[in-house]
Amino acid sequence: MVLATIVVLAGCGGGPSPRAWAASVCGALTPWRSEINKLTSSTDEQMTAQTTPAQAKENLVRLFDGAEQASEAARRKVEKAGIPEAENGEAISAGFRSSLGKMRDAYGRARDTIDGLGTGEPTVFYDGVRAAVETLNKEYDASALDTSKLNSEELKQAFDEVPECR
Repeated sequence: MVLATIVVLAGCGGGPSPRAWAASVCGALTPWRSEINKLTSSTDEQMTAQTTPAQAKENLVRLFDGAEQASEAARRKVEKAGIPEAENGEAISAGFRSSLGKMRDAYGRARDTIDGLGTGEPTVFYDGVRAAVETLNKEYDASALDTSKLNSEELKQAFDEVPECR
């Protein structure tokens, strides 16, 4: 069975089938999404927790570093999935990788901004954190994948059908 699958994939022009690619991409994005959700909750908690600015800074820098690393890990996994054998496969794969790269960079900039904030004056520190998070949210929204330009019926169907994407 495994050998038959390898032979079938090898005979398809080099790239994975739409279903195999969708499964790989969802396998990369599902844990990434969970990690980002967890980090977002932790960030929200840090903004309301009764900690010193220095403690909040340390925790937020660590959280945003984790989000940056999780985004890069997901981007690498999508890259490793290859180019799907589907209409617009190369553009679609590039779009996913680009979007994750932009998200990674947005988290890195937020981390660096917060890391550069002074903690001597709590009000100034938390205003700086709020500004960094607002910028992050704008950059994150701007980096979202525009699926209207990445049209492939084969891949849409594959994303709807493979268990990894449910």
